[in-house]
Amino acid sequence: MSPENSPPAPESVSSHPKIPISWPPDGSLTREWIEDLTTALEWSSRNLLPSELPTVLPFDVLHRLVLTASNILHQEPNCIQINPFAGHEAGGEVRVVVVGDVHGQLHDVLFLLRDAGFPSENCTFVFNGDYVDRGAWGLETFLLLLAWKVFLPNRVFLLRGNHESKYCTSVYGFEKEVMTKFGNQGQQVYRKCLRCFEGLPLATIIANCVYTAHGGLFRTVPVIPSKRLKGKKGRKMKSSTGSSSLKLGSLEELSRARRTVLDPPWEGSNLIPGDVLWSDPSSSMGLSPNEERGIGLLWGPDCSENFLSKYQLKLIIRSHEGPDARDKRHDMKGIQDGYTIDHEVDSGKLITLFSAPDYPQFQATDARYNNRGAYIVLQPPDFATPEFHTFEAARPRPEVNAYYDFKEVIDSDEELDLESMDHSSVASV
Repeated sequence: MSPENSPPAPESVSSHPKIPISWPPDGSLTREWIEDLTTALEWSSRNLLPSELPTVLPFDVLHRLVLTASNILHQEPNCIQINPFAGHEAGGEVRVVVVGDVHGQLHDVLFLLRDAGFPSENCTFVFNGDYVDRGAWGLETFLLLLAWKVFLPNRVFLLRGNHESKYCTSVYGFEKEVMTKFGNQGQQVYRKCLRCFEGLPLATIIANCVYTAHGGLFRTVPVIPSKRLKGKKGRKMKSSTGSSSLKLGSLEELSRARRTVLDPPWEGSNLIPGDVLWSDPSSSMGLSPNEERGIGLLWGPDCSENFLSKYQLKLIIRSHEGPDARDKRHDMKGIQDGYTIDHEVDSGKLITLFSAPDYPQFQATDARYNNRGAYIVLQPPDFATPEFHTFEAARPRPEVNAYYDFKEVIDSDEELDLESMDHSSVASV
């Protein structure tokens, strides 16, 4: 049965939400507006068919929200320097909350926001990517976080995950979800989201001591001059990307990388965004190609130490691997509690953080991972001591069908069809 024909069972609420949501006349979002949006999205997920979402959030409001957020995101650098004390309210407790993959699990995101304390001038949030796909409410989740970004652009930071791409969203459900919910206007909505994905930054440095990125570390891309071409001025440049020449990249190179390609070509300088989004840590020393995924790198404890030491950092916080991925990697710790400490080295630690409990939402077997989700709180004086908060899945989840064939689609993003990736940039919308 299709999602259109499978409405969630209605549930009573204390008050009917203020719907439809309208865009503020002056274009300025408020905390009250976000509260109304949150209530409306949660209510609709439990009481309406997916195709009725436009009656709650009209297309024109969605358009303005995504466009406003996209304009902010595209102006941010690849790697954002976050000073938690900048502009904070006097007397308030300053902290930073780091969130891993959420994968369209709207109700778990709502719990996390309430549990961690909402973004404010004293509380910065860093979301580490993978907002969409697999879960049934990727669109609502992404839009809600965009609203927080527009409201508090210097306190909410949305990084890109590997699933914020054209390829992944066409395979793991987000494209079909958008088409189901917005019908004839679905293609426009989808393209607007893709355009927004292009602007999502790749990494942050928090308080000069914590590096966050969805996948993690990345290689340097040596540029080697080739022979001068006859009749041409200058030299043609080519990159060397063989495994024997793999070396750890620098933050300077990361800052220069081009991030606006939805599925970066795995060549030249665009190797860096691919690595940042897709790479995984390893228990083995050194850098090597990530052959299981077919994209990105594997890096060992020595690389974590080199990166931390070079930039005088204490923590690397990355995401990207859920319980399904770690279940296949017997050399690495499981992620049942929503996080693992993968490398402990002289200079600090490498942490994998996953914030989608009871993941994935749809599974082909009765046996489930039943994992918990987690988020991290960083506080003064040095923001270098992670405080882990684990949580169970919000239950009951509303009944809804998947937007992808979860019985056939691979579980851990391995063996991707790279040839089918669209390497072009999305046209402005």
